[in-house]
Parts: sequence; C-alpha cells; structure tokens
Amino acid sequence: MYFVEETKNGQKAYKALQLKPKSFNVLNSDLAQRILDELAKRPSCAMDVARRLKEHEQKIYYHLRRLEGAGIITLKRTEVRVGAVAKIYSVSHPFLAIKLFDGEHLTDVKTKVREIEFFRPFIKEGRLDATIVVGSPDPHGKYSVQALDGSAGIDLALFLGTFLKNAKPNYKLDTEITEKDMNGNLIIIGGPKANIIIDKFNKELPIYFDAKHDFNIVSSLTKSVYSSDDVGIIIKMKNPLAKTKSRRTKSKLKSKSETNDKYNEKYILVLSGIRFKGTRAAIIALIKHMREVQMGNRFDEGVARVVRGIDKDADGRIDDVEFLE
Repeated sequence: MYFVEETKNGQKAYKALQLKPKSFNVLNSDLAQRILDELAKRPSCAMDVARRLKEHEQKIYYHLRRLEGAGIITLKRTEVRVGAVAKIYSVSHPFLAIKLFDGEHLTDVKTKVREIEFFRPFIKEGRLDATIVVGSPDPHGKYSVQALDGSAGIDLALFLGTFLKNAKPNYKLDTEITEKDMNGNLIIIGGPKANIIIDKFNKELPIYFDAKHDFNIVSSLTKSVYSSDDVGIIIKMKNPLAKTKSRRTKSKLKSKSETNDKYNEKYILVLSGIRFKGTRAAIIALIKHMREVQMGNRFDEGVARVVRGIDKDADGRIDDVEFLE
C-alpha cells in the first residue's frame, strides 16, 4: 500500500506497511525506535547496531526479532563474520499505517502510485530522465530492417506524459545513440532486428533473443522458448553498461546519500518482441496491467515478464494481453 501526502508542491507518495493494531506495540520501546533509526541509515546486523547505540547485543536481538515478526524490518542478506553468520536487516517501509475499520474512502484516479513507483528511475521530479530509443524507419543494421514500432512508441509516450510536468520529448533513433546515452537510463522499444540497441544488452537480459534460432525469445528464468510473433517481453533492470560508473560514483558518496537515493543507479526498460505485434503487446501490458507487470519473475530489484497479445474485439489489432510468465 501507499501513503499519499498532500503538499503545496503536489502529492507525494510513499510505500507504507499496513500493521495490525496488536502489532503496533513493538514500537512502544524507545530502544526499538532508535534501532529503526539506525537501520534506516544503512542495513546492519545486531552487533553493529549494538556498538553504535552502546547497548547490550541481547537487547538488540530481542527487538530485532519483534520488529521482524511484525514485518517492519526484513532480512536483507547474511554475512560470514569470524566464523559466524551475521543477519543484516533493513527497514522494509518508511511509513506505517494502521487500519482500524473499513470507513469512507476517496478514489483519486489521478494518483497512479504503482505506475509512478515503476517509472521512478526514468522520471524524476516530473521530468523524463531517460532516452526513449526507437528503431530507425530507414533500412539499417546488419539486417537492413526498417522499424515499424513508431506507432507503439507513441502510445507509450502518451502514457508517460500523464506523469510529467514538463513533457519535452526525449527520444532518439537507435542509429543516433551515443556512448554517453548508453550509460544513462534507457527505454528501448522494438525487436532485435528493428532496434540495434537491443543487441548491446541482449546477452545481459534474463529473457533474451536467440539470434541463431530465428530470434526466438528464450527465458533463462523458466527455460521456456517462444517463437510466436505476438509474444513480447517487458524487462526493467539496472543498466549493465553503467555498472562501473555507478560503483565509482558510489564510492565517493557518503553513507546517508547512498541510502536516501538508490535510483542514482541507471536502469533500462526493454519493451520488445520478435515482430511488431510482440512489441505492441509489451507496451499494452505495461499501460493496462501494471500490477501484473510488477508481479513475478523478479530479479535484482527488476522485472522480467513475457506476454502474448490478444485481439479481443477481432478487428485484427492487438488490444489486450495474457501473461505467459
């Protein structure tokens, strides 16, 4: 769920955890709140928190177990330290909410929190912080293909425009992309033949195109293979070409800055199919079924989905999708 705050600069939405009233007593202790303050700064184990707070480690363990049981903190990872396993915890949500009963509610169709969260790496402060890459309409690349994905790109652009305060276009043809562009946030539209930029990332994608077998879509997550023209993929992941740059930048940041904005890292969003029908299916899925897009096949804070286009009204044009994985 989300907490929506009305401010003079517009609405601000935060991820929130809904607690049962009986679980709220885990926060009664001043020490529990101090522990949360420490974990909010950076993920830590009990020993690290105990040292920083100058408290006995057993007291910290006690509160960590209670906070984890209530879902307020989560186990992020484990580390081996001096022959023992240390559990590293982090705060799961910045806001907590308690529902006492089903009361009156407001429905604000302008508040698309789920979509805003999904596009957060690409949209910052109402500004598009990404390059939309579409295939050139001229024959290009080693396959001399003309891209036909421009119309599907228009649908996506209109959708993105609903989240932008400044709707300046920021798109390029795949033949115009520079090395600097490749290190930033990218929204890549089109198949592997029509958009040559796909080839730059194909080996890194969890669901990729097999160039040796008619560009079939292959899922490394389920080992499935898809060959239909109406099948598309939706992949949101960290930009693998920007990893080195991100690590170099991170090493110069203070810990507070690191924790406050994980979206300093660059991402790519791939909306692609073997043919135009598959690409259109991927974009329709993103526009109409955001909840389902964000479910399943998650990896490394990313999303990887496979969809098939459906022509519900039998007019010869894909207008909906089914999720294959």
